[in-house]
Amino acid sequence: MDKVIQKKQWTLKKVFSLGGAGGLLLLLLIYSFFGNSSAKLNVSQGKITIASVQKANFQEFIVVDGVAQPIKTVFLDIIEGGRVEKIFVEDGYQVKKGDSILKFTNTALQIDFMNRESQLLDMINERQTTQINMRQNELQTLNELADIEYRLKQAKRNHRRDSQLIKGKAIAKQVYFTSKDNYDYQQRKFELAKRSIKQNTMLRAERLNQLDASIQRMQRNIGLSQRTLDNLYVIAPISGQLSTLKAEVGESKSPGENIGQIDNLDGYKINVGIDEHYISKVYTGLKGTFELEGKNYELVVKKVYPEVQSGEFKVDMEFLKTIPAKIRRGQTLQIKLQLSSSQQAVLIPRGGFYQATGGGWIFVVNPNGDKAVKRNIKLGRQNPHYYEVTQGLKLGEKVVVSSYEGYENIDQLVLQK
Repeated sequence: MDKVIQKKQWTLKKVFSLGGAGGLLLLLLIYSFFGNSSAKLNVSQGKITIASVQKANFQEFIVVDGVAQPIKTVFLDIIEGGRVEKIFVEDGYQVKKGDSILKFTNTALQIDFMNRESQLLDMINERQTTQINMRQNELQTLNELADIEYRLKQAKRNHRRDSQLIKGKAIAKQVYFTSKDNYDYQQRKFELAKRSIKQNTMLRAERLNQLDASIQRMQRNIGLSQRTLDNLYVIAPISGQLSTLKAEVGESKSPGENIGQIDNLDGYKINVGIDEHYISKVYTGLKGTFELEGKNYELVVKKVYPEVQSGEFKVDMEFLKTIPAKIRRGQTLQIKLQLSSSQQAVLIPRGGFYQATGGGWIFVVNPNGDKAVKRNIKLGRQNPHYYEVTQGLKLGEKVVVSSYEGYENIDQLVLQK
């Protein structure tokens, strides 16, 4: 008799099929719940700022603060120290070049100068005495030479006579040899005397030259000492306004100490501090403008200081044409420094998004206006109003330019009204 076999409801194949479908469904549910929530964010349109990508004239510039300073300032540093004896001009007054500002006293310098003068007088007297003695010795030597020459002539005459007489055997040979020896002796003595006079003359001239050189050297030293004494007077090197005079009568000052400055107020320069980020873009000849009392004034960079301190470097700017009549020393001015000429460029307004993205990406609003999708871009130059777009955006597109705080890991903004 045949046996009825019941069909199995759950086969192994069916279990695996249902398990795979359930796992896939579970994965889809997890992705839709967790994955999309981390990539999307609902944002109210009233809490963000949307701007259009546009093409317009663009000029790269920065706004910096500059301080008005005199066109030329000369610092008054003491050359020779001492005690302040007298002040001729008070702080804040106008001075002319060559005016005496104050006088120092320095007893040590004055005594040294007097000692040098005494040494010079002693040296001059020594030279005069030496010259007198030399002339007396020279006269004495010349007299001796004259005597020697006289005896030489006598000896020559006697020798010539005896030479004739010895031929006729009129005199003894001893007499002849005596006169000959005397003549030779006198002749030799005369030559030695002339040589001695010549050497003495050279020695006297050399000695006088040495004394003259010593006198000239001492005169130069006295000249330096005199200029040192002159330095006890502080003289105005330029015409201008005496500023910050730091000296009181009776006060002692050291060499090299600064006691003030003189400002030439015939013109002004503007000293500007600029962020070191722009050091490669700033050079002499760049122009800038500022507004004062409703008028615009032009400036030009005249000097760039390469040293960077506290994240800034300095430049000096001078006026191109007109100098404001009411500008004052130390006045702060807000200057628009032009880093490039005006050119057509693709632009987006500046906004808080840059702090989070560094200009590397931005949220672009879709044509329907209900979403903003993250997109990589590239920005170029900038000014206080706009960024230049060099890659990633098209004209007419809309972008979110407000702050991206909390959006760093979001790929898409869902814009809600």
